[in-house]
Amino acid sequence: MATPSTVPVPTPAFTDALNRLRTATQDHPTEFQWLGGIIAVFLLVLFMPVGVARFDNAVLEGLALLNGYAREHVMLCLIPAFFIAGAIAVFISQDAVMKYLGPAANKVAAYGVASVSGSILAVCSCTVLPLFGGIYRRGAGLGPAIAFLYSGPAINVLAIVLTAKILGVELGVARAVGAISFALVIGLIMNRIYHREEQTRAANQKGFALGADQGRPLGDTAAFFALMIAVLVLANWAPASAEDSAVWHAIFAWKWPLTALSSAGLAGLLMWRWRWRWEPLAGSAGAVAAMAWLVPHHPELAFSAGLIGLTLAAATQPGDGEEWLSQTWSFARLIMPLLLGGVLLAGFLLGRPGHEGIIPSEWVSAAVGGNSLAANFLSALVGAFMYFATLTEVPIVQGLIGAGMGKGPALALLLAGPALSLPSMLVIRSILGTQKTVVYCGLVVVMATLTGMVFGTFYP
Repeated sequence: MATPSTVPVPTPAFTDALNRLRTATQDHPTEFQWLGGIIAVFLLVLFMPVGVARFDNAVLEGLALLNGYAREHVMLCLIPAFFIAGAIAVFISQDAVMKYLGPAANKVAAYGVASVSGSILAVCSCTVLPLFGGIYRRGAGLGPAIAFLYSGPAINVLAIVLTAKILGVELGVARAVGAISFALVIGLIMNRIYHREEQTRAANQKGFALGADQGRPLGDTAAFFALMIAVLVLANWAPASAEDSAVWHAIFAWKWPLTALSSAGLAGLLMWRWRWRWEPLAGSAGAVAAMAWLVPHHPELAFSAGLIGLTLAAATQPGDGEEWLSQTWSFARLIMPLLLGGVLLAGFLLGRPGHEGIIPSEWVSAAVGGNSLAANFLSALVGAFMYFATLTEVPIVQGLIGAGMGKGPALALLLAGPALSLPSMLVIRSILGTQKTVVYCGLVVVMATLTGMVFGTFYP
């Protein structure tokens, strides 16, 4: 005869140990979070499929993308953008930002200024982040700030022209109309969703001190930012194809002399108009000239010397110079680790253009054919997570179209891809928080999907 099963009763010693563990967890949450993190990392390393060809290749692709990003974008794009973002926080008064971009500003003017100023920069989704953080922290309304965030990488005149030339006029026009519309519509939707929160934020900012413009003439401040933006744009001026305009080729041929001229203008403004100490700036000019003469085939070294000189000049200028450097460092400290980690992860998952990560490229090519909802959504979603350097999205889409991608999904990728990336999502979350980041990214993906479907219906 079978004996009835009994439920084991916890012993007093077990119950006491469980209570002690629960108490320790409540009293020292940080330590247990660290313990959980260490265990998770250990298990990840322990079961990592090292030796499997696809995994090893994906790791190399992540490192290769990170290496390329560091070589091509950090010194020329990202660090100048940090300096501009820091300057926004110091040299532009909060009163001016609130007047033109604040929650209570005229909507037509605010969204117009945000869209135009973002599109003039024509930077990638990562370079625009410090600038977005600068104007948002300075008091810009959420809607105009989001319009600026989207328009910077998406409304790129050269990229749109290149799209029309390589992928067809209809795709180029659709991309231009879609990108401009997205910047405005997404900004307005975000402002509407968080309208009450924005009202509270605006009310709290009324008591803030105005920016440290220290009574400088408006012309000096405008020239200061124009020269910094000129340095950023000219140093990253990309070569064009043989059939492009002579003006574009002339600017590219003279990009470094023009960059040096803009830098000299900035140094002169700081010395003679703002009365900064001349010794660090003169020493920087000498170092730049020496590097340009010694290694003329690596102008990025002379550019780096100029950045170091500007850093030293700001560090030795009490007051606004030190504050500028402090604000620049705060943006770099916040954004750089997330950005580099995100680039590494994006390379691991999707690889570089023309190469594969852990996700096979044929899966993507097979899934984005035709004009179905799934094809457009997947195209927008993959584009949103993948990192595109400026202008690289056009040859990538050209290759995908050759592999069977429909024109609708191609447009969805062009509208979502340049404006978003996994690295930019991580940084946007640190500025706006998780909820707003999810809503913004979701709006971009959904609108890109629907726009792609409509376009694919008329241009199958």
